[in-house]
Amino acid sequence: MEATLHNLALWLESSKYILLIIGTIIEGPVVMMVSGFLFGLGQFSLVPMYFALVFGDFIADIGWYCLGRFGTRHTIFKYGHFLGLTPKLLEMMEDRFHKYHQKILIISKLTMGMGFAFIVLIVAGIFKVPFKNYVFLNLVGGFIWTALLVTIGYFVGNIFLIIPNSLKVVFVIFIFIAIIIGLRYATKYLKGQNI
Repeated sequence: MEATLHNLALWLESSKYILLIIGTIIEGPVVMMVSGFLFGLGQFSLVPMYFALVFGDFIADIGWYCLGRFGTRHTIFKYGHFLGLTPKLLEMMEDRFHKYHQKILIISKLTMGMGFAFIVLIVAGIFKVPFKNYVFLNLVGGFIWTALLVTIGYFVGNIFLIIPNSLKVVFVIFIFIAIIIGLRYATKYLKGQNI
C-alpha cells in the first residue's frame, strides 16, 4: 500500500502540468485560482504553470468555437424559429456580432461572459468570426484573465492561511459576497456600454 501511494505521488508530481491543462479544459477559472494558491505553497513553477493554464483555456475556447462553427449553425438557422429566432433577428444579431466581435470577445473573456462565456464563444463560431481574429483575441484575453485569476488565488490563499481558524468561514463568506457585488457592478456597467 505504501509503495502504491509513493508511486501515485511520483506520477502526480511528474504529470502535474499535463493535469493542469486537462483541468483547465474542464473547469478553467477554478483550476487557475487553485493553481495560484498552490504556487504560493511552492507546488508549481510560475512559467510552466502559467503557460499550461493558458494552453488549457485556449484548447477549451477552440472547442467551443468549433462546436458553433461546425455543429450548431445549421440547427439554429433551421429550428431557431421555435425559440423566436427569426431569420431577420438572426441576421441582425450576426451583423452586430461581426461589427463588434472584438469588443464582445475581449469583454466576454475578461468577465467570464458573466457566466455565459461559452455561449459567446459558440456564437463566434456560428457567425463565422474569422478564425485568426478569434485566436488572437482569445490568446490576448486568456493571458490577461489567467494572470488575474492566478494572482487572486495566490493572494486569497495566502490570506486564508494566516487567518485564525475561527474566522475562516467569515472570510470565505466575505470573498463570496465581494465576488457577487463585483459581478453585479460589472454587469450593470457593461449593459450601459454600446456594444
